[in-house]
Amino acid sequence: MSAAPAPTVTAVPAAPGRPGRRGRRPARLGVSAATRRQQARLGVLLVAPAVALMLVFLVFPVLNAVYYVFVDFDGLDVTPPWVGLGNFTELAQDRQVWAAAWNNLIWIVLGTVGPLVLGLTLALLLWGVRRGSTLYRIVFFLPYVLPQVAVGVVWGWIYAPTRGWLNRGLEAVGLGGLARGWLGDPDTALYAVIATAVWTATGFVFVIILSALRNVDTEQVDAAMLDGAGYLQRLRYVVLPQIRPVFLMVTALTLIGGFAVFDLVFVMTGGGPANATEVLGTYAYSNAFQLSRISYGTTLALVVTALAVPVAVWLDRLQRRAALDGGGA
Repeated sequence: MSAAPAPTVTAVPAAPGRPGRRGRRPARLGVSAATRRQQARLGVLLVAPAVALMLVFLVFPVLNAVYYVFVDFDGLDVTPPWVGLGNFTELAQDRQVWAAAWNNLIWIVLGTVGPLVLGLTLALLLWGVRRGSTLYRIVFFLPYVLPQVAVGVVWGWIYAPTRGWLNRGLEAVGLGGLARGWLGDPDTALYAVIATAVWTATGFVFVIILSALRNVDTEQVDAAMLDGAGYLQRLRYVVLPQIRPVFLMVTALTLIGGFAVFDLVFVMTGGGPANATEVLGTYAYSNAFQLSRISYGTTLALVVTALAVPVAVWLDRLQRRAALDGGGA
């Protein structure tokens, strides 16, 4: 007997317009135009208070300051006279401005280098210390968080000519001939105030750099030591490149502080004696609020800002580049 032929199975085509189960797609949840408009209005409503505060406390004062630069405003005139570039011309010819700018330059150099060197040295010395490290950081950082007015008053007592702790200490060790009125001597007043600023900023630099050192790859340091690299070589080629972004950041902060210095000078010396400690900030203040020369003081303040901003931008670019390069490692 011959085998029966196998039955033929014919595929039934799917109905047009109705894809199979595998070809189905989930329905998309769309957002209606009304919902988008409502969300946009809500976003504007939430941002509006911040924008209003920025306009009131930032944009309007800046525009007002720019206006004062081109007029002669004494704080009373409703319509101050227009002087154009007269304030800038007077500023360029004012010898006291150049003397104050020179004092600012000295402050920028010493007030930046001092905290960086001292803070880095302290951080390297205490890098491997674990016991009591929190206490060290608190003690060194405390001067930075104290009000500058309080710091100025205390250091004014230290520098006092008769009962000051500094002169008493010099006399106690047989160096009484060096005792003097540190803030009353034009030769030492500026450096005495800068020393106070260095003491204040060193703790900040120390804490930041110490935190950066805790993230240094110690395996690279150990490998360099096994290769025969000395301490200074390890520091220069292994450690410092890894903390370069942080070091540039604290450099920028301390450097900009040299442009904006005001409070310590104002509290400790008021710009004296004989303008020996006058800086651009105190000179702008005295013109604007003591001599009622609002426009001239504003011009000085804008010039200081114009000098500080490019330096800050340059240092910020260096810091970003170092961060992108992996800290220079």
